[in-house]
Amino acid sequence: MNVKEEIDALTQELKLYQDKYYKEGVSLISDGEYDRLTDRLIELEAAHPELAHPDSPTKRVGSDLTNDFPEVRHTIPVLSLDKAYSEEEVREFFDKSIAKEGGMLSFAAEEKIDGVSMVLYYEDGLLVRAVTRGNGEVGNDVTANIMTMQSVPLSLPESVTLAVRGEVYISKSDFEKLNAMEPDVQKRAANPRNLAAGTVRRQKSSEAKLVPLRIFCYEGFWADRSQTPPDHLNILAKLKALGFTIDEDFAFFCSTAEEAEKRLSAAGIKGKAYSFSQLDTYIAEMTAARPDLGYEIDGLVFKIDELDVRDRFGYTEHHPRWAIAYKFESPQAEAKLLDVTVQVGRTGRITPVAEITPTKLGGSTIRRATLHNQEYIDELELAIGDTVSISKRGDVIPAVERVTEKNDSGNTTFRLPSNCPCCGSPLKHIGALDYCPNYDCPDQVRGRISFFASSDQMDIETLGPKTVDILYKAGMLDSISDIYRNDFSSAAGLPGFGEKSAALLKAGIEESRTRPFVTVLSSLGIAELGKKNAGILVNGGFDSFDKLLEAAEKGDPSVFASLPGFGDIMAENVINAFRDPHIIAVIDALRDAGLHVSAEMDEKKDEEEQIFSGQVWCATGSFENFNPRSKALAEIEARGGRTVSSVTSKTTHLLAGKGGGSKRAEAERLGVRIVSEDEFMKLLGKEKTAPEDGQLMLF
Repeated sequence: MNVKEEIDALTQELKLYQDKYYKEGVSLISDGEYDRLTDRLIELEAAHPELAHPDSPTKRVGSDLTNDFPEVRHTIPVLSLDKAYSEEEVREFFDKSIAKEGGMLSFAAEEKIDGVSMVLYYEDGLLVRAVTRGNGEVGNDVTANIMTMQSVPLSLPESVTLAVRGEVYISKSDFEKLNAMEPDVQKRAANPRNLAAGTVRRQKSSEAKLVPLRIFCYEGFWADRSQTPPDHLNILAKLKALGFTIDEDFAFFCSTAEEAEKRLSAAGIKGKAYSFSQLDTYIAEMTAARPDLGYEIDGLVFKIDELDVRDRFGYTEHHPRWAIAYKFESPQAEAKLLDVTVQVGRTGRITPVAEITPTKLGGSTIRRATLHNQEYIDELELAIGDTVSISKRGDVIPAVERVTEKNDSGNTTFRLPSNCPCCGSPLKHIGALDYCPNYDCPDQVRGRISFFASSDQMDIETLGPKTVDILYKAGMLDSISDIYRNDFSSAAGLPGFGEKSAALLKAGIEESRTRPFVTVLSSLGIAELGKKNAGILVNGGFDSFDKLLEAAEKGDPSVFASLPGFGDIMAENVINAFRDPHIIAVIDALRDAGLHVSAEMDEKKDEEEQIFSGQVWCATGSFENFNPRSKALAEIEARGGRTVSSVTSKTTHLLAGKGGGSKRAEAERLGVRIVSEDEFMKLLGKEKTAPEDGQLMLF
């Protein structure tokens, strides 16, 4: 047997095994033998690519080569659907269509699969392109990834040229299994639709193969119109005969259920038969069945069955006039994308944020939602003017989940700029993210200072983002170091700044000098080194900046990697951070300012009974025994309590001195326990010291 004959024989043999296994669930050969034959065919095709079949079974294996996703213009209309949110609107669509045609029509009803819209292009019976919907006119060529899907035929039993529309999805059970296998919670997909969209755009098709994607096909467009079946039922029957998977959880509507049953039987399509009067019954049944389906659906699609009527009805610029989508979700969670704002974070990370029409969701009005990164935008094929579905992830963070309707303006997928929108530096692409590499980028500088001073970090009262911006623009605050180097008395007179504001700022800065070492460490803003990981470092023996700097200088990642929950990547991150001259300069400045640069400076806390553990305290007014007020806050922190600068629903106690105003009123409104200075002294087990010579003394 020569090489060509062996390639031909292996190709036909493996195609038989694949068809039997994936279409009928029958294994004709062991896994080991199947892999051996596949490896042999791959070897032969690599040596003789001119002899490889265009529909070779090896296309299912995928490649480790990086994919490109060029834009391809569609040859068929790939439009959105008009929407309905009630049974009455669907019935109106039925009635208007029948009246317009002047005769009785029939309607097909299909599940609206919550997946990724795909167009499969075949020429002479061979799959030549798989293209995403894109903006309806232009999509991305993802052929290499789609070819790995067993449910997509690489060749057809007939030499036909046609385009097939379908929806790529992942089942609920497969989604749950794959998500459970991902140890990093942050990397888990939010829903099956997002996982399917991300897989379709994997850079390596060998990785796409590992995700069990499926497809339901629902429309066919033959290049030769004479080959096109006369109606939708027969299109589905023909697609099934050609080897495509169709969704047989299908319904058909005629003037009588008997007529609908007759039409289904004639086409050889399984489905449920209904009369027009049973529309409400069908919608109610599908709404009830939705939670128990093995895949996600977000609605139902109703289509005129007769193709000649479809041709007469035609299309608007946005949608076909012969179909409508009934949506399960209420429209309150949908919004229009007005613009995309590009933000620069304190670490230089570039984050796109969706600017949307005001939308009521979860008891609040949403105007902005996260878009994560360019990869996520590409998955959604998101463009300005699209209508999108909004959710609150974890009931907190608004996020764009999917596009529900494409824009009418022809806008294509949004692209992030190649340069920093703040300082103009060329962006660096690292993994799936983009970064501004300029440490002195104004947005990064302001972000680092604001993070350091925030209530969850050093909690410097009145030094919020707006104040940081004012002081930065005035040239008074160019780094974290400047917080302790400068005297902000001269800030009085700046926009929104008076003498009282300057005095409060100085007092807040003074209070922050008492924060424990672990808080100072986490406030530096080092990537991934939040309070939890800072605590792990301190508890692991790295309880001072000197120890951290010394270990980083030695460059041995194992000393950090062995800490609970760290590992090699986090260890390298810590080493790189404490070798960074910028971080070292900040540490030196904080040391000079008298901040806690080691846990030894926090020793007093360990000596005290933790009577305030689990409590959140705020202080207001002036005190006889605590001047400045930060000394009272230090006593609370030494006994296990947490201190904050403002009263919120999470505050448990307010230490109230003389002159307390708005904070006391807010505490009373929220039912926060108000503690006087005398009561506080008793809690500490200390006696109030009487003034001597007219002076207020501390104990």
